[in-house]
Amino acid sequence: MAASNKRLMKASEIPAFVDAIIEAGCDICAIGHHGYVVGDADLSPAEREVVWPKIDKIEETYGDRDFLKLEIVAYLRSIGRYLDINSSATHWSENARTRH
Repeated sequence: MAASNKRLMKASEIPAFVDAIIEAGCDICAIGHHGYVVGDADLSPAEREVVWPKIDKIEETYGDRDFLKLEIVAYLRSIGRYLDINSSATHWSENARTRH
């Protein structure tokens, strides 16, 4: 397997990364304490054509973030963008501490 030359995202870039994803039109939220999703399932095909290039650019800008997954989850939870697995909430915006 060839070594990747992909940039590694810094933990200090998490807030800017999250903001960029939101500004691109994707709904990002933590699921429980161990994962997160970048939601674009509810976008129309025309909206996806606009959003996906933006997401590609964000991924190029920030680089690999897999190793920061738990830090991203913690940040998302700190700003109220989370769903707990056994919660009755159907959307992260139902949380009281919502910032975005």
